[in-house]
Amino acid sequence: MRNTEKDRLPQLVADLIQRRVAVIVTPFGTAAALAAKNATTTIPIIFMSDADPTQTGLVASYNRPGGNVTGLSLMNVELGAKRLGLLHELIPKAERVAAFINPNSAIAEPLIREAHAGASNIGWQVEVVHASTIGDIDVAFASLEQKRADAVFVSADQFFATRRVQFATLATHYRVPAIYSYRAFPEVGGLMSYGPNLPSVSPVRRLHRPHAQWRKAGRASGAGTDEIRVGDQPRYLENARSNNSARASRCRRRAD
Repeated sequence: MRNTEKDRLPQLVADLIQRRVAVIVTPFGTAAALAAKNATTTIPIIFMSDADPTQTGLVASYNRPGGNVTGLSLMNVELGAKRLGLLHELIPKAERVAAFINPNSAIAEPLIREAHAGASNIGWQVEVVHASTIGDIDVAFASLEQKRADAVFVSADQFFATRRVQFATLATHYRVPAIYSYRAFPEVGGLMSYGPNLPSVSPVRRLHRPHAQWRKAGRASGAGTDEIRVGDQPRYLENARSNNSARASRCRRRAD
């Protein structure tokens, strides 16, 4: 969903409730899951969230989320430091990284805090770059030289994922190494990524479970929330392997 459409979330959820759907699934982003939770306490909600759902208010705890909400936590905020560490392994002489953050994201502040903490661990400085439109991304890449950024860190964000071709193309054009949160970026030309394989963990794939089990999620006890902590190994393009095969191998070993 585009940033300009987020204000429509309550209306969209209300429409689903009027249609008397059996289950509401929000496979991308925290905002849609929160909108659904605020709208109904009876229809089971299955989410997939980049952030810790206990911190964003989606669930009370992992083992007993409570209410009518259950789902998957990708722990993408917590993986930020790991991603920066892998990027540092590939380009150890870098000193400054530009961290792309969508200011409209429900987890923007945690992402910024994690980026600063991760960069501090490896002695890097962070330049936070806010981008919420296609034009913002273009302008941000054009300003990287002025910001003296040696590398790019693209945070986990649904809008950024829809612009993966733009990110990969611009990173190549400006000759700046970048790490991403989803493997879909390297699949279209991005240098490397570290994180969950979204198709394999999507809650949509779990809907084959008997409907009665999802009804159980609507009771106060709730079904346990799953936590996806183990990410994919970094995914590389062939040119990354050929140009920096030794460093790429070290990164892959560190990701294990």
